[in-house]
Order: sequence, then structure tokens, then C-alpha cells
Amino acid sequence: MNPVPKSTLQSLISVEEIYKAKVRLDGIITHTPLIPNLNLSEIFDCKLSLKREDLQVVRSYKIRGAYNKLSTSPKEQLDNGVVCASAGNHAQGVAHACCLLKVHAKIYMPSTTPLQKVKKVKFFGKKWVEVILIGDTFDDAFSTANEDSTKNKKLFIHPFNDPKVIEGQGTVGLEILEDSNAPIDYIFVGIGGGGLASGLGSYFKQISPATKIIGVEPAGAPAMYQSLQQKKCITLDEIDPFVDGAAVKRVGDLTFEICQHIVDDMLLVPEGKVCSTILQLYNEEGIIAEPAGALTIAALDQYRDQIKDKNVVCVVSGGNNDITRTEEIKERSLLFEGLKHYFIIRFPQRAGALREFLNVLGPNDDIAYFEYTKKHSRNTGPAIVGIELQNSEDYDSLIERMNEQQINFQHLNSNPMLFDMLV
Repeated sequence: MNPVPKSTLQSLISVEEIYKAKVRLDGIITHTPLIPNLNLSEIFDCKLSLKREDLQVVRSYKIRGAYNKLSTSPKEQLDNGVVCASAGNHAQGVAHACCLLKVHAKIYMPSTTPLQKVKKVKFFGKKWVEVILIGDTFDDAFSTANEDSTKNKKLFIHPFNDPKVIEGQGTVGLEILEDSNAPIDYIFVGIGGGGLASGLGSYFKQISPATKIIGVEPAGAPAMYQSLQQKKCITLDEIDPFVDGAAVKRVGDLTFEICQHIVDDMLLVPEGKVCSTILQLYNEEGIIAEPAGALTIAALDQYRDQIKDKNVVCVVSGGNNDITRTEEIKERSLLFEGLKHYFIIRFPQRAGALREFLNVLGPNDDIAYFEYTKKHSRNTGPAIVGIELQNSEDYDSLIERMNEQQINFQHLNSNPMLFDMLV
């Protein structure tokens, strides 16, 4: 086995500091289980285990870094209060840590944050925390929190770009290697800002350097992927915030530097695939994973050949999902799987036109959405029709029947701009 180069070691978080973080966190966090999963192991023909950070005290790993940072900060800084920005999980970690340490905090969160996460932040923080909803993305909240920190000289608790935060997240890797009864060939870890990957990866590269670290990002927010490709830390112009725990426009300078040395490959997963995986985990495993928590399992299809017969670990990073998002998750999954299609259809404005259209549907096709506005003094009127299929292969035959019946239609799924405006 080749030793880790000295130049790489100098860029990593040290094993000693991660062990110190473990000691600080003793009695504060849950040592979450590393659980073999027979179903996924059979599906992917490997020995797969899940590191269940969704079972953490705040239902994500973020408490590790937050508490480690706060508990090592000077008392005079803490007495002046702290601020942070978060899409949800870091906020809960900071809130819980502040409550335990009796530190006042202002927590800035995007206005799009699921209500469940906002309520949990207030629950964990009690009287020690004030929640402020602002902007549409994490980066909006981050900017405002930074302004508050600078103006009022308050300690800023960064969600990922801080050595003490990364040391805390590194204890996830420490626990995995403590609990594993065999060498690990691959470990899949979700990446948002890169704190978890940096800490976990630092530990693995020093203690188990043969393990391949596979980073996973949502396709709509590939900040680390693009940065590693371009060999510099870049800022994305736009992101899809759906995978809120892993959707940032810019990763940390420190986490980027570390990830250059520890990430062996980066994978991007479509948000629709993440949704299908969330539903699969709930229906088949009884696991309630948030979008960021399902990322690693959603990526396994892309590595099916490489992981065959190997020992594999996926980090389920969090389980803070809001039940009000269920319909959106189902919708995105159906669209991704090719099971739901939306059309603009121009119906002749005469009796029986809709009845005739129903004849083009297959025996297992179902109209799941219908919106029609009658236009007076016109020969035709447009309707938006959503059709749900039992099998994605049924789409071609549906289109064939629509053409045979000379239905005047436009497929919305293939026109994202029009789809977003009308559906």
C-alpha cells in the first residue's frame, strides 16, 4: 500500500484533531449505527452498509461540527452571541449546541426552508436562538449573516469552511472505521459545501488510504464538481435548491483544497432520481431520508460495475424531511422515471371532443391532471393534460395513437421553460 504523500497530509485535517473532537462530542451526540443493508446489497451485488446519520440527535451529522466549533471558541466571543446561515441541518446543530452551552444565536435561513426544519431549529434552540428567514437560497442567508457578524462583531459559525467544523464532521469517518468489521473499498458521501467529505475523507486517507472516496452532488448544484473540474473554487450563477442540504453556489476555499486531495471521483445525480430514491427508501427500507440524505444511494446506479463484490458504505447524512413535500417528491420522481407526461392539447370546441380523446389512452394510462379554458368564438381551445403511465415504455405507443387520431398536441416535458410556466 502506497503511503499518503507528505504534501497531501499537510492539506488534511489531522487524525489527532478528529480524535480530540470525538472526546468533546462524547455524551453530546449519538454514535450512529453502521447497518448492513441486505436489500441494497442484493440489488447492487455488493456488501453495502448505511451510516445512519439520520438517526443523530438532530437527525443529521451537523451537530458534530457545530458543537466542536462552539465548544472550542473563546468565552468572550460566545458571550457576545453568534450567528450562522443554514438551509436547515446546520441551523439545528448550532441551535442544539447553543442551548447546551447557553449561547445566544441568530440563525439566518432561506425563506424556502421546509417548515419542519424551521420548527426544529426553534425547538432545539429554545430561548437561546432567534430564527430569521431571508432570501431564496442558502447563499442569500449566508450573505446577510456575514453582514450581521461583521457589523456586530459576532462569531460566525460557518456550516463547512472552518477547521473545527470539519474536525467535528470527521468523527463520522472515525465511527465508520471503528464499527466496520472488514476493509472498506468504497465510501459514498454527499457534498454540499464539502465539510463532511473533507473531515471524513481526511480521516480515511490517513487511516484507510485504500478506500475510494466518491463524492456525490445534486445535478442542479454541482459547485464542487465544477470546481474540481476547473481546478479552482468557482461560484455557480444559478442552482436548483430542491436538495436543500447540498445545494450551494460556492463551496468553501478550505473544503475545496482538502477535497482536491481526498475525493477519488465526483458523481452528479438528477433531482428526480433523488426523489425516486427517497420513495424507495421509505417504501422498502422504512427510512425517512431527506433529499441530501438520499444522494449517496441514488448514485449507486452509476457505479454498479465498480462496486460489484466490494465492501461499500453510503452515508445517509440526514432525515429532516417535511411531509408537505411528499407530493412534489412524487411528482419529480414520476417525471424522472418517464411515468408522467404533460401536454398542451387543442380540442375542437364541440360536444364529444374530450370523449374522442379518451380513445387514444391505453388500458393502463390515466389522466392525472386536466385544465381547460373555453375560448368563445374560436374553433379550438387549449387544455393542459397530465397523463400518468404504468410503464415508461407506454409513452411511444401513446404518441403513436395521438398522431393516428390527428390530435393537435405539444409535449411539455421536453420544453422546460413552458413546463415551469404552465404546470
